[in-house]
Amino acid sequence: MALVTGGASGIGKECALLLAKEGAKVVVTDINEQGEKVADKINNNDDNAIFLKHDVTKEEDWKQVMEQTLQKFGRLDVLVNNAGVLLVKNVEGTSLEEWRWVMSINLDGVFLGTKYGIEAMKKSGGGSIINMSSMAGIIGGPGFETYSASKGGVRIFTKSAALHCAQAGYNIRVNSVHPGWIGTAMAEKGGQFFGEGDVEAGQKLMDSSQPIGHMGEPIDVAYGVLYLASDESKFVTGSELVIDGGYTAQ
Repeated sequence: MALVTGGASGIGKECALLLAKEGAKVVVTDINEQGEKVADKINNNDDNAIFLKHDVTKEEDWKQVMEQTLQKFGRLDVLVNNAGVLLVKNVEGTSLEEWRWVMSINLDGVFLGTKYGIEAMKKSGGGSIINMSSMAGIIGGPGFETYSASKGGVRIFTKSAALHCAQAGYNIRVNSVHPGWIGTAMAEKGGQFFGEGDVEAGQKLMDSSQPIGHMGEPIDVAYGVLYLASDESKFVTGSELVIDGGYTAQ
């Protein structure tokens, strides 16, 4: 049984669909009610998925989502803390309000998800928590100071939470995933930045900057999430799975 935040589109949507394809029952959450369509696509006349409107910055929302998940499916085995936002502004142009907005979603949301995910998984004997970071959580870049700080926080928070769960004997693994440039709506913002307003030119530049020759697709990340969700990764915790076409190897 899997819960995917930010599951209405992009990487989250592909994660929800792939986990369901591999046999999981799925709770899709998002502030965007298009997540209902993702759950409907999974269901296809069955009762294997539900959509819950969910603001990951709100602790009360997390409590309600976990309660409804356990009421519906009885357990939580996999949590994908995927919900996130991108701000492309340099440090001088970023306001404190913008900084706090990004942190509230990208970092506070992962903290709350991990906290309440552990609580739910302890009741059913263990599980896998997968936190969506970014290659920007490993390397820096001008214009990405706030985003990089939030994703770097996810990276090291994940390692510490993994050690806590291991030492406590919870049988809960916690890992982070670090996508590079993936063809999503979020990447369009990057295209605007690199293309100085010309998205197409920016995306061509982003394609050419990838050692593998092109940007990735959401399904490329979803397959990594599937691995970390499965028993095939039973010896993997506190790790970072980089899926970036070789970008951070440069």
